[in-house]
Amino acid sequence: MSDADVTPEVDDTPVQVSVPDNHQADHEEIHEADHEADGESDLEQGEAVEEANESVFRVMTVESVTFDLGDTSPHVHLMESEAPYRHLSVPIALPEAQALYAALTYMTGRRPSTHELASAIIRQFQADIIAVRVTRYEAGVFYAELDVMTPRGREVFDARPSDAFILALRQAVSAPILCDEEVLGQFFVS
Repeated sequence: MSDADVTPEVDDTPVQVSVPDNHQADHEEIHEADHEADGESDLEQGEAVEEANESVFRVMTVESVTFDLGDTSPHVHLMESEAPYRHLSVPIALPEAQALYAALTYMTGRRPSTHELASAIIRQFQADIIAVRVTRYEAGVFYAELDVMTPRGREVFDARPSDAFILALRQAVSAPILCDEEVLGQFFVS
């Protein structure tokens, strides 16, 4: 049998991203499950690794932004990138919904919008948004963080989810949007 006849096996174990609650770890510490020297996986099939100081985040994608005339505000719809494909609907203000739609469709104005300007400044200062994290949901409000790598090191900023989503999508390569498993757990029962 030749090497061309061998079909490689694909590991389809779901990817989970763990980030320390204090978010002081270097960018390299945010990683997918690697195989250790003994061949054991960091993650068992579908089980989340949870330590006392770590939260488990799921990778999400922006599916759409909608405005139902019967509702009080537009919503951005996030979908989990891997099974079980849970979704999350985050209410946002109308101007941010329009800006998010423009970012999703790669539209730019004749003059830069606030988010386009902020993205240009981030690029000019040679910084990159490395992740957006939806960290909690309290009293009807979603909270997010913008994780930025600068030439001087990593910085984490408190941000409204809508602004963070728009800036993430305005990057040359869109930054990943992560959602804390506890936030998803408030809306979905396993």
